Amino acid sequence: QVHLAESGGGSVQAGGSLRLSCAPSGYIYSRMSMGWFRQAPGKEREGVAVLFTNGINAYYADSVKGRFTITQGDARNTVNLQMSNLKPEDSAMYYCAASYRSRVVQEADFEYWGQGTQVTVSS
Repeated sequence: QVHLAESGGGSVQAGGSLRLSCAPSGYIYSRMSMGWFRQAPGKEREGVAVLFTNGINAYYADSVKGRFTITQGDARNTVNLQMSNLKPEDSAMYYCAASYRSRVVQEADFEYWGQGTQVTVSS
């Protein structure tokens, strides 16, 4: 079983920045695609960014392109999400997700999920 621990959420004013981190633990036998999803109250969960298994190629939702950057952390399979120029509409619970499959972006393709970390952006 793989457990994902998220950190770095919080409250910030519009235009500010936050950095989320996700560290997997447990038995991990291969490189994983690591992604971030978010869910705001009353809305469906949506994909934000995914770093594929090669640790280089990434997917970004149109709404965050140019503002968010997903990168590999220092340890294997860890991932960071640098969020800049945050907007109130970015406020949501952010979830880290992991999959052994490469080039996956859909929620259903991720096998493992973290508990979530709250991001609140005030105007």
